[in-house]
Amino acid sequence: MSKKIETIYLDDFTNDGIIIEKEFRKKIDSTDWNLYKNKKVLIKGCASAPIPTWAYLIITARLTSVANRILYGELCSAYEIFKKN
Repeated sequence: MSKKIETIYLDDFTNDGIIIEKEFRKKIDSTDWNLYKNKKVLIKGCASAPIPTWAYLIITARLTSVANRILYGELCSAYEIFKKN
């Protein structure tokens, strides 16, 4: 497994700085989650706009099928929220 951490930025899933559920779900469906296969992934804890909790949950659910580890927050103080056995 690579030591590198892949980072997901929630701003990449916004439209004009806000999360619109319909558009967010389209972006989720069009994302190639296999890019994160067997990797350590950080879901960046801050964004330029408020992010609803359900958005984090949807991204985490998608990642659990491919990533080895999922962390949340800032790189220097990230919390591990998932680790594949």
